[in-house]
Amino acid sequence: MDAIDGLKDKYLTAIAAAADEAALEEVRLAALGKKGEVSLLMRGLGAMTAAERQTAGPALNALKDELTEALAQARARLADAALDVRMAGEWADVTLPPRALPQGTIHPVSQVMDEITAIFADLGFTVAEGPQIESDWYNFDALNIPAEHPARQDHDTFYMARAEGDNRPPHVLRTHTSPVQIRALEGRGVPIRVIAPGRVYRADYDQTHTPMFHQVEGLAIDRDISMANLKWVLEEFCRAFFEVDGVELKFRASHFPFTEPSAEVDIRCSWAGGQLKIGEGDDWLEILGSGMVHPKVLAAAGVDSSEWQGFAFGMGIDRLAMLKYGIPDLRSFFDSDLRWLRHYGFVPLDVPTLQGGISR
Repeated sequence: MDAIDGLKDKYLTAIAAAADEAALEEVRLAALGKKGEVSLLMRGLGAMTAAERQTAGPALNALKDELTEALAQARARLADAALDVRMAGEWADVTLPPRALPQGTIHPVSQVMDEITAIFADLGFTVAEGPQIESDWYNFDALNIPAEHPARQDHDTFYMARAEGDNRPPHVLRTHTSPVQIRALEGRGVPIRVIAPGRVYRADYDQTHTPMFHQVEGLAIDRDISMANLKWVLEEFCRAFFEVDGVELKFRASHFPFTEPSAEVDIRCSWAGGQLKIGEGDDWLEILGSGMVHPKVLAAAGVDSSEWQGFAFGMGIDRLAMLKYGIPDLRSFFDSDLRWLRHYGFVPLDVPTLQGGISR
């Protein structure tokens, strides 16, 4: 017992004298480490007689607990002392103006949405919005997409779960913003000129596709609208968006269920030196799909196609941002990397306008 009392006085004194964490750790190892004096005595309990263990065992356990508690208190004391030193050197005068903080930036998708809205507003288009969870009718049937179309398969579209016994057509995460066109026609009537930007969802994921992305659809309905009007609107948009006067578009015949005739639109460009330049060169880049609104789509929205006609178009906002601002990977848009956002982001509150500049 005298040996135990001696160890207690020795290590309590050493703990009290420890000036920093390193010195405190040396004391702990010397006493309670694998080869520490207290640990060695505890391992020696097995060689004692039963009577000796009844006396030495509780005494050693009590010593170990006391030293452990003393070490914890010493650590807290050292931490408080370090905090006091730090606080003394980091005082702040609250009467001084605040220091400049890191400034947030606007995401490229938000920036491009604002640019598109500004351009089409100048062309007489208003913005229409709709739900992201759509009925099967608005997302497919009203847009003349037949039941056997690949877009209606589970491998391409996210269908919402239905309650057991519910035989109604399922709702979907909208695969395009075209349903907004139907809702706008139903709610506003004709004539009409709207764009519908927003999130859309498809089951795809790679360098140029993500399960959630952004599109903008355009719709113009009047009594005498033609493909010539569509061509002019798209040329004006591309000229303003890419900020290039010499824009040349090429319309290629295509097929979309909701337009007839339909056309995919390419823009003249150059990839010289690995850098995209719009309006020059001998290459062509597909940027959107378009066409004259199918009579069945007009009928689904309650519009008489014998009196009214018009055009529609759709393009990917994320893809436009990648092309204009040189962003190589679509997945980076959704990684929440602040370094990426600081590099590609835009100044807050600097709203794009045709007069003040689209991109800054």
